[in-house]
Amino acid sequence: MTTGRGGGQAGNGPVDAAGGPARHIPVLLEEVLDALAPQPGGSYLDGTFGAGGYTRAILQAADGVRVVALDRDPDAIRDGQSLVQAAEGRLILIEGRFGDLEEHATQAGLVPLDGVVLDIGVSSMQVDQGERGFSFRQDGPLDMRMEQAGRSAADIVNEADEVEIANILYYFGEERRSRAIARAILEARRRAPLRTTGELADLVAGIVRAEPNGPHPATRSFQALRIAVNDELGELVRALHAAERVLKPGGRLVVVTFHSLEDRIVKQFMARRSARTAGVSRHLPGEAVDDATFTLVTRGPVTASENELRANPRARSAKLRAAERTMAPTRAEDEDVMALAALPDAGRSGRPRSKAGRPGSSRGRTRP
Repeated sequence: MTTGRGGGQAGNGPVDAAGGPARHIPVLLEEVLDALAPQPGGSYLDGTFGAGGYTRAILQAADGVRVVALDRDPDAIRDGQSLVQAAEGRLILIEGRFGDLEEHATQAGLVPLDGVVLDIGVSSMQVDQGERGFSFRQDGPLDMRMEQAGRSAADIVNEADEVEIANILYYFGEERRSRAIARAILEARRRAPLRTTGELADLVAGIVRAEPNGPHPATRSFQALRIAVNDELGELVRALHAAERVLKPGGRLVVVTFHSLEDRIVKQFMARRSARTAGVSRHLPGEAVDDATFTLVTRGPVTASENELRANPRARSAKLRAAERTMAPTRAEDEDVMALAALPDAGRSGRPRSKAGRPGSSRGRTRP
């Protein structure tokens, strides 16, 4: 679930990165570069700058490459200024969400782009800082805000009603004990607000049974709250559609995900955009047909090698998917893909979705 975004090592040797040594190991770096295929003089967007690992590598991959990099975390923007200076005008670093990448790339004057890369999720730097509240492994304030502004995880657990909390845990964390956890949260906050990651982790551990050699019982709940706080799935859906609009024909979209909810969205988006509109025959006169806007570069998810897993265990859940933009006109946004990023809204009943592949489907899951 952590991305490990940043600089560090490629293969077995250190990256000679402009801007000085980097602090973290970028996941699937060689595979990302292979899928992105940077070209001399090309323009690229790194939607998740982190510590700049992908951006450094793209800048070094070909002569005259220009990059616009985004990050919603002000700490990442501050720490990336040395790389901006070292890039000597070839890097524009912007504080902003990758869901707004079309606006940012346009303002930077780099549209149409030759490539877009997204490394989804929370960065290693954020997880490793206990005061950011992303991890239960270090006790800290129950925060989880990438932008360090807006509604925090503490606000959700102390102010949301039981149904909303249960839905967040179930749909964004795939937590089967979501209703029991939500009830326990409401009972606990009647006595005193939940303020720290340790308090919430202990509460969840008292309800969810720990599996031998399995993840911490609070893992799914923390993932769910982080996704809800930062609207991560909504940002991903908006970014995928925006990438379709800003990429030139032949431009590459490369996405690295770290859990099944993200990967499901990317997989479905690329599958639907790489096929003609379903249910419409090109042989029927007068019928409009939407041609494929992408062709698949990867036919299945690319995962980390054994060598990378030994060097960076955080890469174990990473999956890379890539597609190349065709000359077809941009399509309307896909409602089915957008629905994968949303909580149920029918009276906020807490009932599971009926669509296959979502929690609560016919695949044996229980309701929240």
